[in-house]
Amino acid sequence: MSAAFAPCAASTASASSPPSDALTHVELTQFDKRIENWIRIGHHAHEQVLDRRRRILSFPPGCIFAFVRWASNDFGTVASRLDIVRCVTPGDGYQTLPFVRPGGEILLRVDGWPKVEKILPHIDAIEATGIDATTVAPDHWGHVAHRISVGFEPRAYSMERHQAWLMRRECGQ
Repeated sequence: MSAAFAPCAASTASASSPPSDALTHVELTQFDKRIENWIRIGHHAHEQVLDRRRRILSFPPGCIFAFVRWASNDFGTVASRLDIVRCVTPGDGYQTLPFVRPGGEILLRVDGWPKVEKILPHIDAIEATGIDATTVAPDHWGHVAHRISVGFEPRAYSMERHQAWLMRRECGQ
């Protein structure tokens, strides 16, 4: 099984051990009604609290997380984005992303609150079936991104499709 398809362990975050260089670091910010960056799905390995409004979550290679970014000003929302990202191993190619160091493989990227609002219930529906959204087949997120970009509803992610993905991953494909 390649590192890109290796399952990510559940969160074992501790405040005492420092993160290693192999981790992907995501800076989260919370300024009420101005800037809100949060993780919708993902199992972090380390958390560093910088102050009451900022913290850094670190994810090991192979982990998948959903990073939601929202910002507004006095006139309303200025940015809404959702990215589903797979953490890369050191030496692998990656795409850069604001607040994510060094970056990752972007599996899904949507801009604009109407599109973000369509993705969040899709994640909820996956979790309602009992599937951890971080273990969903990476190609499904590409399917979701393409369908949303043209105004179509994405197909539901079924337990049968998930089982097929798990078997494919076991075979190293």
